[in-house]
Amino acid sequence: MADAYLGGNLGHRELLYLVAVAQRMLQRIPAALGTLATLQSFHPKFSRLFQERGHCHVYTRDAAKAVEAFEQAIRYNPALPASWQALEKLYRIVGRTQDAANAAGHVAKLASLPSEVVAARSMVADGEFEDAERTTRAYLASHPDDVEALRVLSMIARHFEYNTDAEVLLDKLLAKSPTYNSARYDLVLTLVDLHKHQRAREQAEILLGAEPRNPGVRVTYAGILMALGQVDESIERYQQLLKEMPRDAELHQSLGHALKTNGEAAKAIECYRRAVEQRPDFGEAYWSLANLKTYQFPKTDLERMRHFEAQPYLQHADRCHLCFALGKALEDRGEHAESFRYYERGNALKKEGSLYRAAAQERAVRRQIDICTPKFFAERRGWGYPDASPIFVLGLPRAGSTLLEQILASHSQVEGTMELANIPRLVGSLGSGEKFGDTHYPGVLTELTAEQCREFGEAYIRDTRVYRSGAPFFIDKMPNNFRNIALIQLILPNAKIIDARRDAMDCCFSNFKQLYANGHPFSYGLEDIGRYYRAYVELMTHWDTVLPGRVLCVRHEEVLADLESSVRRILDYCGLPFEQGCIEFHRNERRVHTASAEQVRRPINRDGVDQWRPYEPWLGPLKEVLGPLGR
Repeated sequence: MADAYLGGNLGHRELLYLVAVAQRMLQRIPAALGTLATLQSFHPKFSRLFQERGHCHVYTRDAAKAVEAFEQAIRYNPALPASWQALEKLYRIVGRTQDAANAAGHVAKLASLPSEVVAARSMVADGEFEDAERTTRAYLASHPDDVEALRVLSMIARHFEYNTDAEVLLDKLLAKSPTYNSARYDLVLTLVDLHKHQRAREQAEILLGAEPRNPGVRVTYAGILMALGQVDESIERYQQLLKEMPRDAELHQSLGHALKTNGEAAKAIECYRRAVEQRPDFGEAYWSLANLKTYQFPKTDLERMRHFEAQPYLQHADRCHLCFALGKALEDRGEHAESFRYYERGNALKKEGSLYRAAAQERAVRRQIDICTPKFFAERRGWGYPDASPIFVLGLPRAGSTLLEQILASHSQVEGTMELANIPRLVGSLGSGEKFGDTHYPGVLTELTAEQCREFGEAYIRDTRVYRSGAPFFIDKMPNNFRNIALIQLILPNAKIIDARRDAMDCCFSNFKQLYANGHPFSYGLEDIGRYYRAYVELMTHWDTVLPGRVLCVRHEEVLADLESSVRRILDYCGLPFEQGCIEFHRNERRVHTASAEQVRRPINRDGVDQWRPYEPWLGPLKEVLGPLGR
């Protein structure tokens, strides 16, 4: 019967689930458990499959297995009343009185919530975000101040990376319910995603005042300190947490990141290795080792990584990280065919569910070109805040921007910060519409007033001070700000703008090989990367036409070929005197937050040039999209 229903839809989640339910109702328990096992192989985090497995074990009177299944269900989805109700009864049967009381509390809490909110929370837990958004918005239309519904909508916004919307929703919620600590923690995480680290710190300190031993808040607070440049204090806090939780793999991983940022690569490697010891299938720890760009995996690690990646129940995130780590490890060994297969698989996994559409990005570029004409800028000459301290280094990721940042930050008058999110965040606030994903940018640029532009520029200078320590100039190295040069010109007309440009094939393939912590959704497909690079070049050509001389283009290959001439050209553009330290940039012990941290601590080299060529047999789609740029 099940085969007849499923036909060619073996991985169909809802159909498999309904078949399992039907089999249980027909008292065909072994068949139901078999169907649920198949469902788990395709959808390992689907909460209702574990709930249904629990019901099956209840039928066979196996209390231990039933408890295990229901506990797994609520771990993935705390908004399952049936699982909590079953657990309350089972806990009482097996004598776990305190757990039974806790389960009863959850049953009562869910019963007190509107059914629409409970349903939406359950949808969010099971990844049904569009349905959850429709349900939540319909409920909020008649109950606009319901704090639980606002929190659910903020969760949906965060999933779609509309973090500015999530911040607004959570602020509204906390204004009505200031002691709702779980929602405040959501706000802290949202602020971290927005790179609003100072405000995130303030909110985290409120939580620490209420829950000083909360491990999640303490770990997050340590990460915030690192983002604010207080790396030594961050390391101390991670080390203290590890004394209390020595088997926490994620904590070892976080300490490793802090040590890497601090330039302590050997100690970082030790931490990543300890993370793997605690959780042998911890994909992110393997990727962290690979992402050092200098680490060589022993053969035993390769065998272990291949083994875990092949397991059907491995978590999606671990599989993604393992694929990219294997791609890099095999590339280093010269095994390019297998390396590409893992890179390709990792990118396909990462792209699943992505909302990125290349055509939308290309339309946005053409819209900017149509709007931002010479007349547009002439009519707004003299606008903005006159501060000349920012130096924007932009372009595509993996284009050599970290090298340029390291060169400039080795000058006595220039301070390196990090990839600051202030400009993209301003773009988000200007362009947001009534629904997630709605945008009025770049059209909204025509509506800005001179006063607004000055206020925005002044706010940028004020808000970035938290990342600075007093040098006359500072670097903002957010790559994708090439899309926002018009806004930068309007609000900070005296800022310097440097375009870090790299050979198209090298740059695009380097992005294909890179697994980003967040952002850069264009990078997970060869055609998407090629189209993004092409749109970037088109837009930069436009800026050179309408704002001649405004942007300095620095080609990575020219820096490698003649470092001193390139350094002098960059410093001349910035109005800075030549300093030998800029040539000896690799001696600079400043903290570097990006994937190129270890690379820029070495003298200039050509290791990254033509890295795509061994993979040329598989890069046809990229070369075709790039056209003349790929030759």
